[in-house]
Amino acid sequence: MNKDFIPYEQALELKEIEFNETCLGWFKNNELTTSFNDLYTNPKERGKRFEIINAPTFSQAFRWFREKYNIDGFVRIEPLNEKYGFVIYNRGKNNFKEFSTDYTKTEEAELTCLKKLIELVKKELIITIDNSNN
Repeated sequence: MNKDFIPYEQALELKEIEFNETCLGWFKNNELTTSFNDLYTNPKERGKRFEIINAPTFSQAFRWFREKYNIDGFVRIEPLNEKYGFVIYNRGKNNFKEFSTDYTKTEEAELTCLKKLIELVKKELIITIDNSNN
């Protein structure tokens, strides 16, 4: 089930762009923990103070981008060469952006799509902040 959660690096980046949803998983000391293992129910651990980074599933992260930023990211297959790629659709600006279809696995394209969504939102936030300072 751990493969359903986004990696630690992307969880940190999501936190930077204000992701703060309730998740079934979280990172403590760069290690994934879920509500299905002992840390959640262990009374000794429950009272300790530590930095927690939310660990959403891929589907939760993609849903958050749709709801908060009006951006859809999805993986697709190129039938002619049986390679995977992804598309990002910005509903707010009504445009599609298609990216490389050179991935051999769905998971590779999905992670790259997530990274690109984070990058696009970070750029948009920087532009918005810069424009508001003028």
